[in-house]
Amino acid sequence: MSAIWWAGSALAILLAGYSVRCQEAPPSEKNGKQSAKEQAQAREQNEQQDLQKAIENAGNDRAALVKNLEAFLKNYPESQQRPQIYRAIVESSLKVDDYARATEYAERLVALRPDDASINVLAIQLLEQHGDAAGWKRAISYCTRVLEQVQRTTVNDKSPRDSVESWEKEKKRDQASVMLVRGRLFQKLNAFAEAQKDYEASYALQPTAMAAMKLAEIAELRKDPNEAIREYARAFALAGDGSGATSRAELRKKIGNVWRLAHGSEDGLGDYLLHSFDEVTASAAAPKTVRNAGLKNPYEFVLRKAPQGTPFPLTEAKGKVLVLNFWATWCGPCHELEPHFEKIAARYASDKGIEFFALNCDDDETLVPPYLEEEKPKATVLFADNLESYFSVSSFPTTIILGRDGKIAFRSDGFDPDTVDKTLGDAIESALHGGDTPATTQTSAKTP
Repeated sequence: MSAIWWAGSALAILLAGYSVRCQEAPPSEKNGKQSAKEQAQAREQNEQQDLQKAIENAGNDRAALVKNLEAFLKNYPESQQRPQIYRAIVESSLKVDDYARATEYAERLVALRPDDASINVLAIQLLEQHGDAAGWKRAISYCTRVLEQVQRTTVNDKSPRDSVESWEKEKKRDQASVMLVRGRLFQKLNAFAEAQKDYEASYALQPTAMAAMKLAEIAELRKDPNEAIREYARAFALAGDGSGATSRAELRKKIGNVWRLAHGSEDGLGDYLLHSFDEVTASAAAPKTVRNAGLKNPYEFVLRKAPQGTPFPLTEAKGKVLVLNFWATWCGPCHELEPHFEKIAARYASDKGIEFFALNCDDDETLVPPYLEEEKPKATVLFADNLESYFSVSSFPTTIILGRDGKIAFRSDGFDPDTVDKTLGDAIESALHGGDTPATTQTSAKTP
């Protein structure tokens, strides 16, 4: 999670804007009066000239540049060039070790462009390193915003040059990084339960020495030496992975201290560290288990009820009409479809020949329980457990109806809120009573 800011590039953009505008013809005058458009052009040209002077008069003096740009902003507080000016001030302030001013303007950038992840990341980094308690709380909110943005991305957003596998790894890495930073911020605020939750989630997505070391620190604070030893040993095995954890030598001191407090001496510590090293490296090398991999029939799938994870074999629904709604917690259109789906499901509640399933496709299943607790959906919610891959679901929501013969009778990638009740209702009636009808597929713009 990094953000790179170059004052040179920001200033180049400003100067390019200046040169283009200066090439425009000066406003004309008619009978000594200017039109509103001409007056606006004149004001804009004056603004660009003043900005040019602010930059040129500073020369190579970064402190002078900051002073001049701030003076310019006082004269032109609503300038359209504010994003580039703020960036230039941030970079120049960092060059002269003025971290307070750099942080201030980074947060001004966040206010201007709250959905720009890189700007949020810059503010988070500065607040974590140079902020106070109030700043750490704001940084936590920025972390949450970035995390939500990362979680909302789908495989459709990936670059054509990237494989699905590399995109998925990068997404997990980004989520793990944000959770790790947010955990550190919670820890700074002594919110240890929240910090531990983020560290655990980060480690689950991408095991790092930093996450393990932080979990060990919290275990020490909880007076749990056995847990601290386990996490320090993991950190020791992963040391040098670039996550920013302390050196292996320092980790050796930390685990040695806790081990002695727990056991009275360091006897057995060497064997424990070797065992932990083998365990961590074996886990990293082991391929991830994909549920229901390689199955050729949907009724062979064993899904799990959410959130408990109770096994749910689809074979139990064989011979029925199945209405499957593939969704994710981060998907806005999925939330909009939910009441329509539940209303239609309620209409067929007494019909034993049809089942409605809401199939969750979140990569991070820890997001599901709190969502269900808050939303309390009435439909049966199952983890998709690779059924989305079987049906090649690439966008959410996707609704599929399987006939009694197990064949697709209807499929909709997205939905139209104005027609979904009738469209889905007609498709269900056709599947229940229409016999062998051709499969229907439609695509709507109502997708994330």
